[in-house]
Amino acid sequence: MKLRLILILFVGTQFQVGPDSATAQNTGLLGKVAIDGSSTVYPISEAAASGFQKQYPRVKVSVGVSGTGGGFKRFTVGDTDVSDASRPIKDSEFAATRKTGVNFFELPVAYDGLTLVARKSNTWLNQLTLDEIKKIFLANSAAKTWADVREGWPAEKIKIFAPGTDSGTFDYFKEVVVGKSGGSLRSDMSTSEDDNVLVTGVSGTPNAIGFFGVAYYEENKDKLKSIAIVNPKTGESVSPTASTIENGTYAPFSRPLFIYVNSASFKRPEVRKFIGYYLQNAPTLASSTGYVALPASIYKEAMMRCRTGKTGTHYLTPKLEKRSGPVTEIYQVDNLIE
Repeated sequence: MKLRLILILFVGTQFQVGPDSATAQNTGLLGKVAIDGSSTVYPISEAAASGFQKQYPRVKVSVGVSGTGGGFKRFTVGDTDVSDASRPIKDSEFAATRKTGVNFFELPVAYDGLTLVARKSNTWLNQLTLDEIKKIFLANSAAKTWADVREGWPAEKIKIFAPGTDSGTFDYFKEVVVGKSGGSLRSDMSTSEDDNVLVTGVSGTPNAIGFFGVAYYEENKDKLKSIAIVNPKTGESVSPTASTIENGTYAPFSRPLFIYVNSASFKRPEVRKFIGYYLQNAPTLASSTGYVALPASIYKEAMMRCRTGKTGTHYLTPKLEKRSGPVTEIYQVDNLIE
């Protein structure tokens, strides 16, 4: 209740989203809200769309799943109102918005833990170090069998199921695993923009490994097991849970998730109402879909960006170099560039 009161305080009149009851309807508001992008963020945005449309049945909210990169391609030319993203906007994408004149609000909505998974019946693949992950996934050191990764593991071929290259999850995984080495991920992975396809692939293939957002693992725990990651700093083996993702001990695979909102679209009443609903309910939407709510201060900052019309990204410097660090440190108005 305290968090909800804080959020409503900063909403202001332009963010009033109607009655709390999911069954109470406002038939006066009509229009469309077009969303596309990350399959990881999709469950949160779909839940937001469903709840919003119960209150505003004459507003159609469509949620696509073309991947973070695919979503940004549409968003940067003004084809969508909202872009779901499992990573911050890239320098090339930001430059595209400047070229096309698309201004946007960058709004964090949840924490995610990128989760490596194996088949439920797998009895030996319980944890991995970052060095072992590199042995599995890097092109220049790709292990052929599991015995190449760790002594004592079976000499069985490694089969990998991974998000497509338009996915922000793929980008984030590559950033963590490849780093600044200039290398690349192996090319013989089975990829898909649909995380459900990856779930089916891993669960149906002996000795397979895959990765995607923690929500898809939580939805499929009857078929999959999560692989604990050895924290590079502490040496402790850590599984992805709400607490380890929030406190950062599930490292280096904890990350914030975002929605990007076209500021021109935001001037339309139906988009403004929807974004108000989304941010006001984001903590509940995150937890109900298997993710982790952000600190209340971040939602307050996000609302203030919209309320004051402050567009741009916090995750690039004025020279368009990438910023990295905890969301609580980066998502400050002093870091905002338009």
